[in-house]
Amino acid sequence: MYDIRVKRVYEAPDVDDGVRILVDRLWPRGLKKNTAKIDLWMRDIAPSAGLRKWFGHDPSKWVEFRRRYWEELAGREELVQQLLQMARKSRVTLLYSASDRERNNAVALYEFLMRRASH
Repeated sequence: MYDIRVKRVYEAPDVDDGVRILVDRLWPRGLKKNTAKIDLWMRDIAPSAGLRKWFGHDPSKWVEFRRRYWEELAGREELVQQLLQMARKSRVTLLYSASDRERNNAVALYEFLMRRASH
């Protein structure tokens, strides 16, 4: 069983978050590293800079963004397995900074991990 949640990094940390992992390539604006309550920053699992810029959080590009990001993730097997192993041991909360709570890289990553876990 995998215990993975998704949360905006600007929300207050909670004791139920478990291991808090930032999955953005860039550090969130206005967030101080010494007060962020982030256990791990996995910037290399984030979408490539080119894909992130192409998407630009345009809702009409969401389906294609997710497809392209999943292709990138398929090439990062070591990082994917690292996340899945952590989620097998304890709760993992994927943190993101985007303002769109439904269409962001952490949601796409969560969906990818859940599909992978079910196989």
